[in-house]
Amino acid sequence: MKKLFLLDAYALIFRGYYAFIKNPRINSKGMNTSAIVGFMNSLLEVIRKEQPHLLAVCFDKGGSQERSAIFPEYKANRDETPEAIRLAIPYIHQILQAMQIPIIEKEGYEADDIIGTLAKQAEKQGYQVYMVTPDKDYGQLVSEHIFMYKPARGGNDTEIWGVEQVKENFGVDTPEQVIDLLGMMGDAVDNIPGLPGVGEKTAQKLLKEFGSLENLLENTHQLKGKLRENIEANKDKGILSKRLARILLDVPVTFDEKDFELSMPNFQEVVPIFEELEFRTMLSTLQKAFQPQPIQLDLFSLASQPPSNAPFTSTLFDLPPTQKLKTLQEVPHQYELITTREQIEALLPKLLEQKEVCFDTETTSLDEMEAQLVGLALSWEVYKGYYILFPEDFSLAKQWISLLSPFFEAENIGKIGQNLKYDLKVLANYGIEVRGAFFDTMIAHYLLNPDMRHNMDLLSETYLGYTPIAIETLIGKKGKGQLSMRAVSPELQKEYAVEDTDVTLQLKQVFLPLLEKDQMTKLFNEVEAPLVKVLAQMEYEGIRVDTHFLGELSQEITADLLRLETAILAHAGQPFNLSSPKQLGEILFEKLKLSSKPKKTKTGQYATSEEVLSELVDKHPIITNILQYRALQKLQSTYIEALPREVNPHTGRIHTTFMQAVTATGRLSSNQPNLQNIPIRTPQGSQIRKAFVPRNADYTLLSADYSQIELRVIAALSEEDHMIEAFLQGQDIHRSTAAKVFGVPLEAVTKEQRSHAKTVNFGIIYGVSAIGLSQQTSLSRSQSKELIDTYYQTYPKLKGYIEKQIAFAREHGYVETILGRRRYLPDIHSRNQVVRGAAERNAVNAPIQGSAADIIKVAMVRIAQRLEKEKMATRMLLQVHDELLFDVPKAELEVVTPLIREEMQNAYQLAVPLIVEIGTGSNWLEAH
Repeated sequence: MKKLFLLDAYALIFRGYYAFIKNPRINSKGMNTSAIVGFMNSLLEVIRKEQPHLLAVCFDKGGSQERSAIFPEYKANRDETPEAIRLAIPYIHQILQAMQIPIIEKEGYEADDIIGTLAKQAEKQGYQVYMVTPDKDYGQLVSEHIFMYKPARGGNDTEIWGVEQVKENFGVDTPEQVIDLLGMMGDAVDNIPGLPGVGEKTAQKLLKEFGSLENLLENTHQLKGKLRENIEANKDKGILSKRLARILLDVPVTFDEKDFELSMPNFQEVVPIFEELEFRTMLSTLQKAFQPQPIQLDLFSLASQPPSNAPFTSTLFDLPPTQKLKTLQEVPHQYELITTREQIEALLPKLLEQKEVCFDTETTSLDEMEAQLVGLALSWEVYKGYYILFPEDFSLAKQWISLLSPFFEAENIGKIGQNLKYDLKVLANYGIEVRGAFFDTMIAHYLLNPDMRHNMDLLSETYLGYTPIAIETLIGKKGKGQLSMRAVSPELQKEYAVEDTDVTLQLKQVFLPLLEKDQMTKLFNEVEAPLVKVLAQMEYEGIRVDTHFLGELSQEITADLLRLETAILAHAGQPFNLSSPKQLGEILFEKLKLSSKPKKTKTGQYATSEEVLSELVDKHPIITNILQYRALQKLQSTYIEALPREVNPHTGRIHTTFMQAVTATGRLSSNQPNLQNIPIRTPQGSQIRKAFVPRNADYTLLSADYSQIELRVIAALSEEDHMIEAFLQGQDIHRSTAAKVFGVPLEAVTKEQRSHAKTVNFGIIYGVSAIGLSQQTSLSRSQSKELIDTYYQTYPKLKGYIEKQIAFAREHGYVETILGRRRYLPDIHSRNQVVRGAAERNAVNAPIQGSAADIIKVAMVRIAQRLEKEKMATRMLLQVHDELLFDVPKAELEVVTPLIREEMQNAYQLAVPLIVEIGTGSNWLEAH
């Protein structure tokens, strides 16, 4: 049987948009392309996997006239369509037209009605139909030859539902009963009322007994109690709901095979759309989807020939040269290979004549601590460069690279690179220290466009219109079969590596004027660029961990887990798998009946998340035990058992990676492992910090922590007199706030009042609402609203600052920190209240968090420079948001403590003093 695939456009577009909601796809123009990317991923997945003969995309148009006529409130409670989706629709239409894919829409009808009608027509003509949608309502249409096709998402594979899968997932005897099921239970998303008091379980039970909604309504005398009363009083509502839930099969559309045939896209139309959207990789994906076995091109077949100005046209599709990205084969270039010590010595004088040089290391591993040098690329003129191929023997390679020490250590020669931190750490393995001013293109672009990705290939395609050689063409894809760079021929290494430095050099020329235009040159030159070296040194240094202590702690936690498990099973009255949310849900909500209306997940299981369980703490002691069990289990697996595996076997230390170009606010993040997330508020969590210790008995750990830096920043930025005065007088800001908002003397403030004031103080930064405050405190919503109102009356300038920040964001599209770091807010004008509200909160929060990040970065750079200048053995180890951790020789403690305090407190002059709390100890917990 021939296969027909019918795609529900809006269902896939919305799903795609929300799949990227935490990490939206923003291009260099600031456009959110998440909805288009998500939809295209689903479309191309179907084409690539299924190679369909027939395919069409169906759109809603004007809503359902029939449903709205019989029930005006149909879909009335839906939020307004996010602006990013509304902007995406015309592009998706253009792409589909360019791909020559039929678009089916009919005024007054929804896509599910169109798909239902076409599916039934095609089935009668002998076709197998696949309805491509995440919408479960389509289950009612499934038959022997009609299937639901749910594209892959979030690591889950594609799901295809036939009759048996529909029966199993909906708990019905036939797919047609899905209509009855939906009619009984209603649908909050579409505002279908259903029968009051009838949820999914009850509806399934009633269908088993009565077979249909109509039969149920005719036999309500067989029911009892409240359920009978509800159903008898709402019979009309039930009939209406079933009618609303039924997918129409008589839309005026006709299935004709000729109209649905999938043909080759018109790439001359596709390419300019993809270029405008900056969909570089997707063009290749599109080509592969229509040609599963693409022509294998030899990217280096011309490597030995002289460069040609003729456009390279050996592509799978004949794209117009003016619309195609350039590649190395069509750009004249002079890349030279160096393979001897004598050639390096001859190159050095040229290097030392330069004002700035771009360099890049080629290595055997992505792990800098393990990586060995394979080669070094150098460029200082566009389209020109050198590649030094090093011997495999480590000691010999070290001798060769040491010849270049005068260049690397030259303060007067600027060093350019992409992700320079990696190269600095690799070179440190060979005893090479890199000096001079840095220009890291990854960091520069992070300042220019923090929400966009910053990898070199993407930047090259976006800003230079040039596609670099993909590393996969040399060493293969990631996995066991991937080759080492050493296995690649020297000629290909040279072309690939020097191209990287060539491209990076060109990107520097693009980004420098953009930084000047956005007035971020000083922030880049004085903070972010010098910080690259500081972070490289911290990561290379690493931190010592007492694995023996962690082993003992693991045994304690294991005993606690066993005790809690025993208590939980005793409360449950039967054995069950604590790790199974399904079994846990059944115990809590079916056996113990802890909630009359338990929440459920999308898959129909009882929700047992921490948020859900926290609301039930007072209902039964089993809940407290479960929450404690989960918390300990997470500590055990995430930290106590995992940290020893992170210890480097050669150094005996843990070497985390600080990500400098990830968070939009400017904060650093820690990865592999994340040492910024180690819990500190719980007794067991804080014990983990005990495992972090000095290098030996002659050293001590020193923790230096900014006191309430974000509140000090907001006091200064808002120029709020009362807050500034409290900080100037050295008062406890939370106690001071409590005294003012509760109208009591400072000394009469209770512990509870201070706690509420603290919650509001920090909550204001994040736009806390009365609902949010009531959830975080013992206050009711009305009390929370009254407290927030009083807070703003007490601090009127703070409210004015918040309004001013939002107004600035609306006018300029971004907000700034004290050092000029920008956070762009493309959703600040969104018509969707939820989306716009989030942007408004960021308009207030980003300058505060970002300014605090700016300050500690300045402090880190200055401390590192002082330690180096004064030739101290003290080493900076970690940065955890507002805290710095140092490994200090006990002999230096008296000198280094005031040095650290001085540099941190004087990193930036605010209207309020910056206060730093310093502690020392034989482990991190003791120091903090």
